Amino acid sequence: MSLRNTPQNYGTVAKWIHWLTAGLFLASYISIYYEIWFTPGLPPPGEPRDPAYWISLQIHLSIGVSIFVLVLLRIIWRLMNKPPNEEPGTRLEHFAARAGHYALYLFMIIQPILGYIGTSVDTEFFFLFDIPKFADTPLFEPLVVNGLGMTFQEFEVPMDFIHKEVFGRWVIWILIVGHISAALYHHYIRKDRTMYKMTNEAHHAPQQTQ
Repeated sequence: MSLRNTPQNYGTVAKWIHWLTAGLFLASYISIYYEIWFTPGLPPPGEPRDPAYWISLQIHLSIGVSIFVLVLLRIIWRLMNKPPNEEPGTRLEHFAARAGHYALYLFMIIQPILGYIGTSVDTEFFFLFDIPKFADTPLFEPLVVNGLGMTFQEFEVPMDFIHKEVFGRWVIWILIVGHISAALYHHYIRKDRTMYKMTNEAHHAPQQTQ
């Protein structure tokens, strides 16, 4: 198994990044919905934090940072390694596949950024070290206070809405369902090697349908 991509298959590095990102994405939803459904949430000022709330929130924030870093690494690796050859298909199918991948990359960069800049607490990265919240960084005042004329409380509202309600509830699921549907279409309808390129590289595609 090659570390780098080949004309026939994705390499080990690309596969690990792909599946690790998918696993972290699932874990991010589990952690945040655990926090929403099973913990009392953010306490009023001056009251102690519920440990389960804080742990689940920090896991979610830490996973978001991890996904952001992984996607950047994946983009760099993709630029250094030509992807496998495309399977036979129409120009529209190839365009849709590329557009879907680019949309996923863009989302997985923007969504963690929105989560970070709209968070009112520091990120305790898997409880190893702290990442200061955006409001405490040198960028906040020139970009938000001076540039937009907003306090953090005013800035947080639209960022939180886009992160949770627009991207978190709708956009990501449209992209994920489209991505999985395309993979299943190639596997069961087109019967080509699209799925095998990211899973079992030794498997040969069954005879394609006409």
